[in-house]
Amino acid sequence: MATASVYLTFDGNCEAAFKFYHSVFGGDTLHFGKLKDMPNDGSNQNPMSKTEGNKIVHVSLPISKETNLMGSDAFGVYAKDLIVGNNFSVALNVDNKLEADRLFEALSEGGNITMPLNKTFWGAYFGMLTDRFGINWMMNFDL
Repeated sequence: MATASVYLTFDGNCEAAFKFYHSVFGGDTLHFGKLKDMPNDGSNQNPMSKTEGNKIVHVSLPISKETNLMGSDAFGVYAKDLIVGNNFSVALNVDNKLEADRLFEALSEGGNITMPLNKTFWGAYFGMLTDRFGINWMMNFDL
């Protein structure tokens, strides 16, 4: 069975927003994964600015037993298309790789895969898509 979380995308103020949400909901100390801390595969020869490097790649705040509020800053090719209305995704967490593949394939039919399902550096099987109705989805199976 899948669980869903809300995934919010910000224009450079994700860290401030999640510090605020943390003050509202409480919980454990937040870990902010920053762009500058991602592994570099050597394909990007352009050094990133300090501002770009400090953008948030991922943060998660549990707000109930089954619900997480998650977020990141828009960066790279995604930053140019950020507008209010496309700054959120439905983030599904599933129990196994087979379920991730099945749901991802079904949701992407007639839509657009923006990041194919694949193993990630953070230890998950993850992918993103926009369905035929314009809804953004993130699929995650923790390996």
